[in-house]
Amino acid sequence: MARGLPKQKPIPGVKQIIVVASGKGGVGKSTTAVNLALGLSANDPSKSVGLLDADVYGPSIPKLMNLKGNPDLNDNNLMVPLMNYGIPCMSMGFLVDDTAPIVWRGLMVMSAIEKLLRQVDWGELDFLVVDMPPGTGDVQLSISQNVPVAGAVIVSTPQDIALLDARRGAEMFNKVHVPVLGLVQNMSVFQCPNCLHQTHIFGSDGAKNLALTLGVTFLGDVPLHLNIRETSDSGKPVVVSAPDSPEVKHYYKYHYQYLSKAELEKMCLVKVGVKRLNKMLQS
Repeated sequence: MARGLPKQKPIPGVKQIIVVASGKGGVGKSTTAVNLALGLSANDPSKSVGLLDADVYGPSIPKLMNLKGNPDLNDNNLMVPLMNYGIPCMSMGFLVDDTAPIVWRGLMVMSAIEKLLRQVDWGELDFLVVDMPPGTGDVQLSISQNVPVAGAVIVSTPQDIALLDARRGAEMFNKVHVPVLGLVQNMSVFQCPNCLHQTHIFGSDGAKNLALTLGVTFLGDVPLHLNIRETSDSGKPVVVSAPDSPEVKHYYKYHYQYLSKAELEKMCLVKVGVKRLNKMLQS
């Protein structure tokens, strides 16, 4: 008898899963995932948000969220996520030494992903944001096919070489029937702090044009900014450490675009706040 696709099973207590993906590494996907999770929580404190680092080979969430240590086990032998800034987090980085390479074949990686999904006490979450590894391999397929994913946010720089892989990522999600919520154009422009001259180091409007080609939402630009890099490296993400800084408005813009596209459709949240913020950002 031919075997079909695996049956999707929800993660107990988790209402919606958002995956943050990129075809190419080094485009700021993990930073985007962290600030997305923190922004969703800040936008509506009544919503509980968790963060899962699915990049087994190169986990970044421990550094970005300033977390160290091994997770405890509860009475049901489930791992208890580490918490910072009100966000429960789980990562392979909590289970191995900082500098230890993870030299595993595919089956071991799949087993680890299953444990990170199913053997964690996530509690009750409105959103679980998943920081995916770059590419379109086993981990992406495993998560997309085994748990119900509400949608994918794809991160790319405007550079042609990054856009090629971003398009592959979008096509992969289409094939596994995961809605692409939109594209974020990261490192879109650099503004000199002295003369304020703007330079499009990686090109301009590449992700915006790709979104038009694919027929998906362009979620917005995030600049190449020293403050974003410094706060990320120090484990104090810009959304919480500098919430009133000009660069944070770029993150809030696409948080609300996500909420208006998916949350409002599925959970009937009030549209007034979204309209008010969008009007403020456009002014």
